[in-house]
Amino acid sequence: MKHLKAVIFDVDGTLAETERDGHRIAFNRAFAEAGLDWHWDDQLYGKLLAVTGGKERIQYYLENFHLQCGFAGDYGEMIAKLHADKTRHYVELLENQVIQLRPGVKRLIAELRSAGIRLAIATTTTPENVMALIKTTLGEEALAWFDAIAAGDVVPTKKPAPDIYNYCLDQLQLTADECLAIEDSANGLLSAHSAGVNTLVTVNAYTADEDFLQAICVVDQLGEPDSPCKVIAGSPINSSYITAQSIQDLHAQAI
Repeated sequence: MKHLKAVIFDVDGTLAETERDGHRIAFNRAFAEAGLDWHWDDQLYGKLLAVTGGKERIQYYLENFHLQCGFAGDYGEMIAKLHADKTRHYVELLENQVIQLRPGVKRLIAELRSAGIRLAIATTTTPENVMALIKTTLGEEALAWFDAIAAGDVVPTKKPAPDIYNYCLDQLQLTADECLAIEDSANGLLSAHSAGVNTLVTVNAYTADEDFLQAICVVDQLGEPDSPCKVIAGSPINSSYITAQSIQDLHAQAI
């Protein structure tokens, strides 16, 4: 049996509630700035999250929800500009400390580091978004804690394809059975599972009703000593919240 050597974190919805409180708001600000009458409310954004990647999400919206947008130029250029503006607004939200880490994230990262378990990130969001979130919530020095940050367009096909996890494993120079992923969505779970990486899922309001049959454990949050998590499905854990030890135990059970 191979020991756990690294934990690979998703970002949006896993480390923080960035989708609802960050990206959605930033998209709407970019639309308004561009003079578009688009508005993505909570319900619509939940539907759009089925599409991974910000540029891909705008494209999907154009093709399925707003065919007549009044734009006469190249849609590709329009989407790229909107996405760049959205990223700028998102970083501003982070810098204003509007977005905080989900319960248990900071504690678990510290525990994993103390246990000598390497950290990595595999996400569809841009590297700029990842770095901004880490710097504003954990401090700039925390960027060095992650041995691999696989993000954005570094691979041609985004989640649920396994490409981003395969890339991350290559960067870590580890095999899939030496790692465990932490995800929040069915697309993320499929991506990790297809790459052979066992996955713990921590759901959020957007993903609570998705199918997580392939996860080794599904919880409502990582939890804290004074705020226990609830195991929704999969293997039980040995404490009232997710710890570095319970992560290792889950990995051992799955292998």
